[in-house]
Amino acid sequence: MPAVRLLPPTQFFDRDQWSAITRVSPWRGIWLVAHGWIVSIAVLGVAAWLANPLGWLAAVIFVGGRQLGFAILMHDAAHGALHPNRKINNFLGDWLTGAAVGSDLIAYRTYHLQHHKFTQQAEDPDLSLSKPFPTTRASLWRKAARDLTGQTFFKQRVAQFGFAIVGLKAMLRGEKAEKGKASTKAGTPFNKQSDDGMTSPTVDVAGAMAVTRAVGRFLTVQAVLLALSLLLYGWTPYLLWLAGLATTFQLYLRIRNIAEHACTTTGSDDPFTHARTTRAGWLARATVAPYWVNYHAEHHLFMGVPCYRLPEVHAALGRAGRHGDMTIAPTYLSVLRQVTAARA
Repeated sequence: MPAVRLLPPTQFFDRDQWSAITRVSPWRGIWLVAHGWIVSIAVLGVAAWLANPLGWLAAVIFVGGRQLGFAILMHDAAHGALHPNRKINNFLGDWLTGAAVGSDLIAYRTYHLQHHKFTQQAEDPDLSLSKPFPTTRASLWRKAARDLTGQTFFKQRVAQFGFAIVGLKAMLRGEKAEKGKASTKAGTPFNKQSDDGMTSPTVDVAGAMAVTRAVGRFLTVQAVLLALSLLLYGWTPYLLWLAGLATTFQLYLRIRNIAEHACTTTGSDDPFTHARTTRAGWLARATVAPYWVNYHAEHHLFMGVPCYRLPEVHAALGRAGRHGDMTIAPTYLSVLRQVTAARA
């Protein structure tokens, strides 16, 4: 299949405007990462201090949104849009965002750019996320139940840790990946909702070792968080963090994935049909749509734009009268209603 057609930005922006919109700030990405951690720590700290089950429930609801936010910020880093310095950008994406939820920046970048090139076509590695839709409400409820009971988390972690063990054994044997060749099979759990939680089967040594390194970063971050929790307020904050990671984060990730591409009419000749934008109120922004991820149509039209400038792109497209050409949903609930049916 041909690659999707790109939209020339000159149709909507002059050179100075486009330069300003695509300029990566040296501080805003850092602030967004800090914001995610500040909110997470504050929510967990207050819940632990209250020592009330309702407070614990609220913490799990909202910390899951920040955990999704870390995945979104890692996504920006995959596009080189989190910081203008590549080393800082990759550090933020690998250690301060991706590692928090068990994802690997490089593996994610490898397959995600393929997703942009062949959106919703046979070569799209994310096609499995939208292909099952429309589906029944019963099917979606079953998936949501698996997310909220930790079954999805457990299944993904078992797959990830299994590949990590294979990679660790290869490292101990002294095996090395082919120099200069990035693995396309390394996978990244928690950025897809595939059956095993991985981007693709990890069958090569490079892929397995990439998973090993990703697990190492994940466990390091978890150890730091646990140590801080025990030092400052006992087990409760970390257990709430882990509960969010195993439940609400999984559900929010699924809803976000559905909203972005499920039941959209995609064709390589019309870049306005590649993705859906969903309007988000404060509750959605705190849970399923952190850091402007709801502007997904705009992201596919102009993938080099940092997340914090996507509202400007949305406004510019509106002024140009192009919102009618886009798939724009009023709420995430309306999307879920659209992609499901009462009966099979």
